[in-house]
Amino acid sequence: MSIVIPDYTIPFDGPIIFVGFGSVGRGLLPLIKRHITPHNGAITVIDPKDINRPIAEKYNATFLHFGLTKENYIEVLDSLLGDKTKRGFIVSVCNEVSSKALAEYAAKNNAFYIDTVVEPWPGFYFNSNLDKVSQSNYMLREDFQSLKQDFKNSQTSISCCGANPGMVSWFVKEALLNLAKDLGREISTPHTKDEWAKLMFDLGVKGIHIAEKDTQIGKYPRPRNQFLNTWSSEGCMAEVLQPAELGWGTHEKQMPKDGHEHTQGNKAAIYLDTPGGEVRVHTWTPTDGAHFGYLITHNEAISITDYFTLRDGDQVIFRPTCHYAYHPSGVAIESLNELFNERDKNPQTDIHILDEDEIVSGADELGVLLYGHERGAYWFGSRLTIEETRALAPHQNATGLQVTSATLAGIIYALKHPQEGIIETDDIDHQECLELQKPYLGKVFGVYTDWTPLGETGGVNAEDKWQFENIRITEPNNQ
Repeated sequence: MSIVIPDYTIPFDGPIIFVGFGSVGRGLLPLIKRHITPHNGAITVIDPKDINRPIAEKYNATFLHFGLTKENYIEVLDSLLGDKTKRGFIVSVCNEVSSKALAEYAAKNNAFYIDTVVEPWPGFYFNSNLDKVSQSNYMLREDFQSLKQDFKNSQTSISCCGANPGMVSWFVKEALLNLAKDLGREISTPHTKDEWAKLMFDLGVKGIHIAEKDTQIGKYPRPRNQFLNTWSSEGCMAEVLQPAELGWGTHEKQMPKDGHEHTQGNKAAIYLDTPGGEVRVHTWTPTDGAHFGYLITHNEAISITDYFTLRDGDQVIFRPTCHYAYHPSGVAIESLNELFNERDKNPQTDIHILDEDEIVSGADELGVLLYGHERGAYWFGSRLTIEETRALAPHQNATGLQVTSATLAGIIYALKHPQEGIIETDDIDHQECLELQKPYLGKVFGVYTDWTPLGETGGVNAEDKWQFENIRITEPNNQ
């Protein structure tokens, strides 16, 4: 195994504020110290849990042992940014601190901003009084996007810049360029949203899976009534209990029985009455081939479909279907089965994340599966092993490094492009970011496959194999 640790650096001496310091924060801090140097400004970590305090202090960060709330966030951030003559950077890597509130604060107070997902304030994920529309990632994203117009000329704030959402949006663009080349199309690299949408349409892509299989194995068996995962257990529980959501393509002929369209916003996505942890789909990744994944709601399913929508005036000409197809680690599947089948969706309170020292083997294989074109299906992505991860960066497993390296790339992008306003990862130069990130991703590659969702059963609609009704395994009345 030949590992080359990247040595690029960029200067920044403003204050950096970590909001949250869980599995992502503890892995990101060493990367920031490695690549953003010399860093003469203060680094502050804010987290209500102090389990990772020793890691923060190891890298000379000040640790504040409390959480940001609606009531205190302005006062706390004001105190940390000082007179604001020197631009700061707010890095949100936590659950249940409003991304919209932080991004708006940053735009008004001379600070950069980045997060890995659009988060609400507490009272959203497990609130039985909210209807499914109000509890959707679609509406969270729509609410966040409302900031764009007001702050289009402010300092750069990047929404949803982790692995997924985030890196996978860059993979889609790279996969399209590879597909065009392999099909013998002479093209120039697109530069605008409309040009990218036109390219996807011209190549005949019907849909995209964010296809991930995590094979990391821990040393010890999972205790009963514990949610054990390779990334945020709280985040995973919240996502699997939310309504399943997917970007809805123009080639689709049959709305799912439990499916609903939105009546406001970009209308690029639909939601199901069924939670994502109870919706399984056929999918494919290179190492293990065909398998099932959970259709868990994720921001990228909505943002990618929205980004690649081709319009003629107000008329939608083309949209791809897009959704997450996630096969988590074995212990996470056990945790999900317990949550739904033994606990009646009552979340486990004992939660744990497998860190790099608790994992004995395995990899995270995460990429995008573009299907429906002349070559059938094409997967492009990263296969990162735990052994490679340990050699590349401390304090994280393979899943974590795919996230933190994307966030690092986004931070550097913001520093190099400081006045782009509030944007998503879909909006930024994918090649510039992947050049920074690829050294941390293990094997980055693409492969064609003859896989289809029909399998041995012939599917529901054999005449049009790429219909979602063929991809979905579990039917609403079987949940």
